[in-house]
Amino acid sequence: MNAQMLGLFSGFPTLHFPDAIVNRLKEELSVRKRLVFISAWPSEYQRNDNDAAGMHGMFEECDLPFSEYYVIDNRTEAVLAKELIRTGSCIFLMGGNATQQFQLLRRKAIVDEIRSSSAVILGVSAGSINMAKHSVDIWESLTPYDGLALADITIKAHFDMENKELVQTLKQVSMELPICAMEDDSAIFVKDGYASLTGRIYRIHNGEITVLSQEMLESIVNR
Repeated sequence: MNAQMLGLFSGFPTLHFPDAIVNRLKEELSVRKRLVFISAWPSEYQRNDNDAAGMHGMFEECDLPFSEYYVIDNRTEAVLAKELIRTGSCIFLMGGNATQQFQLLRRKAIVDEIRSSSAVILGVSAGSINMAKHSVDIWESLTPYDGLALADITIKAHFDMENKELVQTLKQVSMELPICAMEDDSAIFVKDGYASLTGRIYRIHNGEITVLSQEMLESIVNR
């Protein structure tokens, strides 16, 4: 992994970063020249612009503004997309449709640029899904696909234990691929081979569900 740090998020329904996440971001984002968002709704330009402004506003709220920010979507020429990734202080893979986002990464030919980036790389929901070595977008297919391989952590965002249909689907997927099921406002951080977590996250493996502990997370990252 070349990234300065990885941050995998589930979602922020209140549109604010929790304090524990703010504290970690402040440790890592001392350089904030260029923030590069990557859309998971590549053709929805107004939505992308609004979401990018809103997400940057969350950074501003905790005194972490960037000098400039951009969003990569279908409007962005491939040459510019590559330049933005190469020069980004922070790359943020946005939420939405994970499959469409990964198709965008391939169309703009920026997969290798992301993999070789030394920036802080963050993902939320669909973005976190695509950061994995083995990704699965259960709304499209239960068959895993090769993700960015930034970390060997396959996640499902917005996990709700009360959603029995979702739980059964993830148990089915877990017979082939272990899943980290993240409740909203949770996070996994990876830096220099060390991983940490905040919030409530579950490990689903071979149909069994357990609360993900720090020890379990470290064993996943270092296997």
